[in-house]
Amino acid sequence: MASLQTLSKSFPGWVFFFCCCCCLPLLLTSSLPLKGASTAHHTCRLRKINFQQPYIRNRTYSLAKMASASDKDTDNRLIGQQLFVNIRENNRCYLMKKVVEFIVKDVLLTEVKNQYPYVEEVAQFLASLTSELSSCQFSGKREHVEKNLEEIKNKMEQLGENGKTKAVGELDLLFDYMENACTDVPKKGGSKKKN
Repeated sequence: MASLQTLSKSFPGWVFFFCCCCCLPLLLTSSLPLKGASTAHHTCRLRKINFQQPYIRNRTYSLAKMASASDKDTDNRLIGQQLFVNIRENNRCYLMKKVVEFIVKDVLLTEVKNQYPYVEEVAQFLASLTSELSSCQFSGKREHVEKNLEEIKNKMEQLGENGKTKAVGELDLLFDYMENACTDVPKKGGSKKKN
């Protein structure tokens, strides 16, 4: 009790007491990120298990095979390595999210869903992936993403009637590119991926 009376008589003692009892616990339980820990692209990752479901993989590949059988144009490709021109590897998942959003909205959820089986199931699956990536953000300037996405849209428009058929016929490629871009940890430096 004597030490408490001594402490109460000295102002510095009260400051010390306050800091030890109030501030220190707050600092220790703070959820500040660790120095050097970046969370910028952690939201641009999907679990590998999303792509390892045989049912949806088979549906997607079967749908692509059916559509590609009626694709008259074998010279052009919508989904390919050209998507990643000028795109850093750590931004590829963001780009694929944008491409998938476009394909779901402007291709799969149009009259195409009445032309082929499994379209709605595949569209729901792809939409669930983009929903999981809703917090995925691009780092740097977005101009290359917009340019590459615009090229797909323009090419589809140029192909006319066959544009949507080609997009559906390349769903297997879309599936694989999305898996590679969003489940693999980006490597430092540019690495070439097969077409």
